Amino acid sequence: MLLLSLAIMCGAGGTLTALDNLGQIGQSLGYPAKTINTFVSHSSIWSYAGRVASGFTSEILLSRYKFPRTLVLTAVLLLSCVGHLLIAFSVPQSLYVASIITGFCLGALWPLVYAIISEVFGLKYYSTLFNVGTVASPIGAYLLNVRAAGYLYDVEAARQHGGTLAGVDKTCKGVCSASRSRS
Repeated sequence: MLLLSLAIMCGAGGTLTALDNLGQIGQSLGYPAKTINTFVSHSSIWSYAGRVASGFTSEILLSRYKFPRTLVLTAVLLLSCVGHLLIAFSVPQSLYVASIITGFCLGALWPLVYAIISEVFGLKYYSTLFNVGTVASPIGAYLLNVRAAGYLYDVEAARQHGGTLAGVDKTCKGVCSASRSRS
């Protein structure tokens, strides 16, 4: 359960960090406000699709091909890494695809986690283990979103604005918008 909780902390925490900061990411890369709203809508819609698809897909893979849900969870977490890399490398117009991938993976994570908990540990202590699995997500989101990403964003914003953020716009300028302003 500790290993599964760690996977949830990193997987759900990382995807929640990306999704929670889509607005700032889009703004720093120079996307218009209407487009940023589209990213948020995409992530929500695809989160729902991920919840539906992972339940059906994992059941089919398990019953027909004996493909364990833990490997499906691993595939979902690896797919979410693709979304993170698209954001990190700032490929032009990649935030559309990154919001879809990240939203889908966040949604796909939860049915798999709860099915894995019931299959591995049984149903005797399911409610307790369910809550342990659920609490791992906000812990991961706090550590990655507030402590890591928030801190790094503030440091970079201060660096870009001459070392102080007092009374200054706290928006970072990303790779795409900075290169556009130079041309």
